[in-house]
Amino acid sequence: MYDKNIGTKQKALKINLDQRIYGSFAEIGAGQETAAQFFKAGGASGTIAKTMSAYDMTFSDAIYGPEESGRYVVESRLVKMLHKEYSLVEKRLSEKRGAESLFFAFANTVVALNYQRTNDPHGWVGLRFQLTPGGAYNDVIIHVRMFNRDNIQQQWALGTIGVNLIYGCFYYHNSPETLLLSLMDDLSPEDIEIDMIRFSGPDFSAVDNRLMSLHLVKNGFTNAALFGPDGNVMQPTEAFYKKHILLMRGRLRPITNVHVDMISHGMEQFLAEPDVNAERVMLVSELTLHNLKSDKDNIDEKDFLDRVDILCSLGHNVMISNYHEYYRLVSYLSRLSKLKSGLLVGIPSLKNIFDETHYTFLPGGILESFATLFSRNVKLFVYPTLRADGSVHNCENFELPITLAPLFHYLKLNDKIEDIRNFNIEFMKYTTDEVLGMVQKGVPGWERLVPESVAEMIKQKSLFGYLFEEIGDQKSEISPPVSDF
Repeated sequence: MYDKNIGTKQKALKINLDQRIYGSFAEIGAGQETAAQFFKAGGASGTIAKTMSAYDMTFSDAIYGPEESGRYVVESRLVKMLHKEYSLVEKRLSEKRGAESLFFAFANTVVALNYQRTNDPHGWVGLRFQLTPGGAYNDVIIHVRMFNRDNIQQQWALGTIGVNLIYGCFYYHNSPETLLLSLMDDLSPEDIEIDMIRFSGPDFSAVDNRLMSLHLVKNGFTNAALFGPDGNVMQPTEAFYKKHILLMRGRLRPITNVHVDMISHGMEQFLAEPDVNAERVMLVSELTLHNLKSDKDNIDEKDFLDRVDILCSLGHNVMISNYHEYYRLVSYLSRLSKLKSGLLVGIPSLKNIFDETHYTFLPGGILESFATLFSRNVKLFVYPTLRADGSVHNCENFELPITLAPLFHYLKLNDKIEDIRNFNIEFMKYTTDEVLGMVQKGVPGWERLVPESVAEMIKQKSLFGYLFEEIGDQKSEISPPVSDF
């Protein structure tokens, strides 16, 4: 059972006294802080077969092989370390104690705070381990960012999360959610952030890493998590490195032809920007925690995965975030890539961006938020909506209080905001909620409002409350369009 009050020393001691658990530690970049916790706890000879730290690049390459990228704090280096060290444990100890031992190899590769305190400390941490003697191994890999501005505190945080990972893998493996939750025992978000986690191996075959990404954000361990069209989780810093990010935010329940039209024509205009390299563009669909919550303020995990399955089937990268305000989202993206990025938004979202009541908690109000949102290398591409009278509502007739109108015109004139010029009015006649209602009621004709492949997935998997038998002549009641993005 999960007990969050077990301290780091008690966890290390319990592992040391468990005669089954035995393995090696290889740590690079911030001292051998995890292994040190086991030595300090006492009884370490019952757990530790070897500790090592190959700081010199020539030594490291001789042991683990070179990295094509020339970078050492990357996941590929961590995987090589785990493979090498675990293979040695098995090779050297299987005959002697393989019948009763649970072997493991713990590794991390980290860049800690430099002397000038000008870098971004982060690292990869992983454990390869058995749950049955002689059995196949499993991997749990995480990426962390360290926030303490003191080297000793960073080393402490790294050692703590290392112990938490080893303890969780051996004692909480039956509940991956509990394992994930326990990683931050004795730590706080001010100490460390976990922005990626990946489970693999036969004992985690039922684990959906996309769901684990959701739990990272939901539990406040990070503000954003990312995975690709193949469903594999990605570390945001590496995924967005030297990329132009084109992002669309929405509920996407389901994605409709309006969204596809927005992406298609928004992408055309984004690629036409003189400072955008088409080969480096990365399309991202973003789901915020707010957009995932139901009326009861809970998150339906099946509904989340249904939306993600559809987005991935269309080739989208998917991001889950806790960035409700756009300026916070832009600040995050700008930290990950210095190249130009674009946001695909609708008129309702543009209204929210210019709503001063959203920024009362900032000392500088809306101007402070705009200093972040529009001072970065980011441009807004605005998709129009239909008014109740059938007219098109876009930036040309966008109305604001007289105190904000000059600010809006300034941003337009300085190429920070631009209308998406091509659009299909027929698609705009139905909101996402209306399409969803038609799907759930089985109203004929809903299929033409979503991409063909999406309609097939909804039918085959009975997504979003789809009815097996459609109602023959029932008509939907269409209210004035209100966009959700």
